[in-house]
Amino acid sequence: MSTKLKIKKGDQVVVISGANKGAKGEVMKVLREENRVVVQGVNMRTHHNKPTQTSPGGIEKLEAPIHVSNVALADPKSGKASKVGYKVLKDGTKVRVAKASGETIDK
Repeated sequence: MSTKLKIKKGDQVVVISGANKGAKGEVMKVLREENRVVVQGVNMRTHHNKPTQTSPGGIEKLEAPIHVSNVALADPKSGKASKVGYKVLKDGTKVRVAKASGETIDK
């Protein structure tokens, strides 16, 4: 059972707990079924590739998924971690809002 996540692809997030605490990056992928996100440059893992006819193989660094509870949206104003709220504008569109500053997140 997957839940609605308040973080989307392309958002700037801050890691709030774990080994990568304090790291900032952009969300590259959202895995809704697992409640996880892949953040660019965060939670790097080494992957050993076997040589094939098409590729030489070798060691490459890949981003591993992080649980969504360990990341928070970066406030557009300050860049610090912020909770996400929702607001309906006068024209009827629903937008995400950073609770810390009140800034709208959606472009």
